Amino acid sequence: MTENTQTPSSPNSELPTQYAPAEVEGKLYERWVERGYFTADPASEKPSYTIVIPPPNVTGSLHLGHAFQHTLMDALTRRKRMQGYESLWLPGMDHAGIATQNKVEQQLAEEGKSRHDLGREAFVERVWQWKEEYGGKILGQMRRLGDGVDWSRERFTMDEGLSKAVQTIFKRLYDDGLIYRAERIINWCPRCLTAISDIEVEYQEDAGELVSIRYGEGEDSLVVATTRAETMLGDTAVAVHPDDERYKHLVGKQIKLPLTDRTIPVVADTHVDPEFGTGAVKVTPAHDPNDFAIGQRHGLPSMTIMDEHGVITVHGPFLGQDRYEARSAVVGALRQQGRIVAEKRPYLHSVGHCSRCSTTVEPRLSLQWWVKVETLAKEAGDAVRDGRVAIHPEDMSKRYFDWVDNLNDWCISRQLWWGHRIPVWYGPDGEVVCVGPDDEAPTGEGWTQDTDVLDTWFSSGLWPFSTLGWPQQTPDLEKFYSTDVLVTGHDIIFFWVARMMMFGLYAMDGKPPFKTIALTGLVRDERGKKMSKSFGNVVDPLDWMDKYGSDAVRFTLAKGANPGTDVPIGEDWVQASRNFANKIWNATRFALMNGATIEGELPAPEQMSATDRWILSRLNKTVAQVDAYYEDFQFAKLSEALYHFAWDEVFDWYVELSKTTFFAGGEPAKVSGRVLGEVLDVMLRLLHPVVPFVTETLWTTLTGRESLVVAEWPNDSGFRDEAAEAEIENLQAVVTEVRRFRADQGLQPGQKVPARLDLAGTALAAHEAAIRQLLRLQPEGEDFSATATLPVAGATVALDLSGTIDVAAERKRLSKDLTAAEKEKQQAEAKLGNEAFLAKAPDNVVDKIKGRLAKAEADIARITAQLDALPAA
Repeated sequence: MTENTQTPSSPNSELPTQYAPAEVEGKLYERWVERGYFTADPASEKPSYTIVIPPPNVTGSLHLGHAFQHTLMDALTRRKRMQGYESLWLPGMDHAGIATQNKVEQQLAEEGKSRHDLGREAFVERVWQWKEEYGGKILGQMRRLGDGVDWSRERFTMDEGLSKAVQTIFKRLYDDGLIYRAERIINWCPRCLTAISDIEVEYQEDAGELVSIRYGEGEDSLVVATTRAETMLGDTAVAVHPDDERYKHLVGKQIKLPLTDRTIPVVADTHVDPEFGTGAVKVTPAHDPNDFAIGQRHGLPSMTIMDEHGVITVHGPFLGQDRYEARSAVVGALRQQGRIVAEKRPYLHSVGHCSRCSTTVEPRLSLQWWVKVETLAKEAGDAVRDGRVAIHPEDMSKRYFDWVDNLNDWCISRQLWWGHRIPVWYGPDGEVVCVGPDDEAPTGEGWTQDTDVLDTWFSSGLWPFSTLGWPQQTPDLEKFYSTDVLVTGHDIIFFWVARMMMFGLYAMDGKPPFKTIALTGLVRDERGKKMSKSFGNVVDPLDWMDKYGSDAVRFTLAKGANPGTDVPIGEDWVQASRNFANKIWNATRFALMNGATIEGELPAPEQMSATDRWILSRLNKTVAQVDAYYEDFQFAKLSEALYHFAWDEVFDWYVELSKTTFFAGGEPAKVSGRVLGEVLDVMLRLLHPVVPFVTETLWTTLTGRESLVVAEWPNDSGFRDEAAEAEIENLQAVVTEVRRFRADQGLQPGQKVPARLDLAGTALAAHEAAIRQLLRLQPEGEDFSATATLPVAGATVALDLSGTIDVAAERKRLSKDLTAAEKEKQQAEAKLGNEAFLAKAPDNVVDKIKGRLAKAEADIARITAQLDALPAA
C-alpha cells in the first residue's frame, strides 16, 4: 500500500445523505481540466504513457461503443498517471469525408441547391462553416463521460499541421514508387458519386433473382448463371476450368454473346469452380473484381457499360436505362429469344451497400490513385511477429496476419470535394508533378490540380504520429511516440489498425505506432443482439448518464469488457451499478461518522484484531490482483474483483463486524477506525480510474487532500495474514450457514432467536458478540431448549425455535417438497436408464436431464437436513 506522503488537512465527515451525480460530475470535471491534471508535459522526466483516441467523426455523437472504449482508455491513462507516468491521452476528430459532405449536401438540398451550384471553393467553405457550428458535438459529450484527455492537444485531421503531414507522406510514398495511378475495379457509390473503401461497404442479404442464360449455339453453347443480367452487355469472355471435360472442345473458340453483334472467347482459368453451378462463368472485367483479374490474366478488353450514376451507356435498346430497369429489360429480351434456361426468384444473396446512404454499391473500373502495399504490409506483419507490437488477446493475431499477409493495393482517391486534395498537378503536355508541403505548385496555362481527395483512412492512418507534430521532430514526438496502447474494436483491425501500422513503420524508421493493440468487442443489447435503429434497441448513453450518473454507465461497461468479446448491456445492469455507487457512498459516510481516518501511522499488527488483520490482508491481495488484471487488459475481472471486495468484504463483513468495536469505543475502536480509513483510502484509489466522480468526492472528504486524479496508485505492501483470513472465513461460514438455516425455516431476517454458541477451543470465541449481532441471536434464557443444532467450522450453534415457527406446518411443507424432489429424481433416473432414449436423444437433451437429476439429489439432501434440524413434533 502507498505511504501517505502529504500532510492531510482535517477531513470533513459531512456528506449529504444521498449521492446526487448530477450535482457532482460536471463541476468536478471542469475543476480537473482547469487545474491542468490531464495536460502532459514533454519536458517531464517521468516515463511517458500515451494513448491517442481513435478519432470520432466530426459528424458523430457519443454512442455506447464510444462510451465503452473511452471508459477503458480513461481507466488506463488515469491509473498510469497515478503510478507516476507522464500520461497523455490525446483527443481529436476525423473530418469524415463522405459523411460530412453528405451532411452539407443535405442542407443544400433543403435550399434547393447542389454543391455544383456553389462550386468547389465555396462548397468547401460551407463545409468548414458546418464543422464549426455543428461538428464536434461528441467532444462535449466526452467531458460528460469524464474523459481525462489533454484538451490542449486537440487535433483535427484537416488542421494545418495534419494537412502538412498528409502532403509530406504522400510525396515520400510517391517518390519511392509506392503511390501510383491506374485503372482498377473499385467500390463505387452511384449516389455519393465516389469510390468508397471496403469498410464503407455494408453487406446484407437482398432478395434478387438468379437467371441462367444460354450463350452460343448448338454444340458450341454453354449456360452461365448471374444475379446481374444487365452486366452481360459488358461481357468479354466466358471462363471454364481447364480440367473440365465438358468444355474442353470450346476453349479458345468464339461464341455469340446474346443481344449483341459481338462474339467472345471461351477461356480456361483455374479461378473457376467446376463444381459450382454449370461450371461456366460470364466474364465482365469492368464490373467485377474477380472478372477483372481473369481479364488481366487473359488479356481481355474491359467494357464499361454504366456511367457513374449506374445508367447504361451502351447498346441501343437499353441505352439510358437505370441499372435495375435495364436488368428487367435484358431478362425480358433474353426470354423472348429463348435464351433463359432457368429463373430463380426470390434469390437471397449478399449485396454490398454504401454505409452512408444505403445505395447498392457498383463494382466499377475506374482510374484511381493507389498505394502499393506489398512491402508496407510485410513490415506491418513483421512488427507483430518479432514482438515490437503485441496484439491482445493473442488469438486475434491470426486475423491480423490473415489480412496483412494478403493485402491488396489500397485505393486512396475519392471523388469528393471535402478532404485532403491529392497534391498532384497535370501539365498541358502530359506532365505529372507531385508537390510536397514546402514545394511551389506549378503555375501557368494548362496546369491543373487533380480534382480527387484522399480516403479518410489515409489521414487517420497517420494519427499516432501526425498528432504529435510529425513531420517536425517535436518534443511531443520525442517524448510520447511510440504510443503505448491502441484500444479499438476488432471490427476495424483490418482497415484502420493496418493502415496505422504501415504508415507508422514507414514514416518513423521502423518504430511502430503503438506497443500494444488491445482489441475490444462490440456493445450489444442485454440479449446479445446487435444494436440497430431498425431493431429499436439503440441506447443513447447520455440518457443513462442523466438517469443513473456517468460512473454507473462506466462501471457497467467495464464489467462487461472481456478482451476481444462483445459486451451485452441493459438498463437493469446500469441501475445495479448505480446501486453500487450508492453503496460506496453510504458505507463511506457511515465510516466517516464512526471514526474512519487516515491520520497517523497504521497500527502494528499486534495492536489489531483478527478482523483488522483479515481485511488488510485481503486488501493487499486485491491490490495485487487488480494490478495483474490491468496489465492483461482484463477490465471485467478487475471490476468484478473490486466490486466483490468493496461490497462483500469491506461493507458486508468488515464494517458489520466492526460495528460492535466502534460502539464499544476505546483503543480497539481507534485501531479499527485507522484500519477502516486505510482500507477506504486504498479502495477508492483502486476504483477511481473506472468510477472517477464518486470516488473523488469521497476520497477528498476522507483525506482532505487535493484530488485522486494526481494521487498515488496503491502498492501491495506485502502484508499477508493467512491465519486471520482462515479465522474470518470460519466466522463467515458460521454466519452464512445459520442465515441459510433461518431462511429455510421461514424466519424473518430481523427476528431474534435464543441461541447457545459453543465456540470453546476455536478462534471464534473472540467474535461471539459480532456473531450474535449479525445473526440476531439472543442469549439463552433459563427455559432455553435446543430444538436445532448446527455444527459448522468447528463450532456448534444451538437454536431454540420453539415459539418462532409452526413446526407441524413447516414439517408438512418440507415433506411435500421432499416428495416432489424424489419424484423428479425417479423420472430423471428412468430416462437416463432407458438405452433406447439415450441412443436417439441429442447430447444437449441428455445433459439437461442429467442436470435435473443432480438438482433433485441436491434438493433431497437439503430438505432432509432441514427436516432433521426441526424440533420433534
